[in-house]
Amino acid sequence: MPRRTARKAEPFSVRFTLPTDRVVQEEARRTRRSKSAVVEALAEEAVRTRRFAGIGFRGEDAARRPWVIGSGLDVWEIVQMLEDFGSHERLLEATQLTEPQLHLAIAYRDSYPDEIAEAVAQNRRSAEQWRALYPFVQLAAAP
Repeated sequence: MPRRTARKAEPFSVRFTLPTDRVVQEEARRTRRSKSAVVEALAEEAVRTRRFAGIGFRGEDAARRPWVIGSGLDVWEIVQMLEDFGSHERLLEATQLTEPQLHLAIAYRDSYPDEIAEAVAQNRRSAEQWRALYPFVQLAAAP
């Protein structure tokens, strides 16, 4: 999940059990973030997984990304395939995605459009853009 600079709510106090506090403290140490930042990221991810049953998150701390459980695909990948196939029907016919999985990815995209659009745009970089970012990588020729 990309980190956004959103307006902050009023502060409030929370007390964790000692085992939970130890886990948060260790996560803060490991990721070099404050305990508040760790708790905020965990809460945001928990809110999203509750709002969108069937969405999980994976990846490194700074680049956690939503995926549709059971599909093996990130939400942005499903959205990009939908754009490429041009219709729900064509995508469902050509892949092993189920209709509920597709609808879940679309619902998530509709709630977080900038996040998903950014991921799709990054993947659609041209060969020249990839070479500029990673000049040491050899790009495979397109089939």
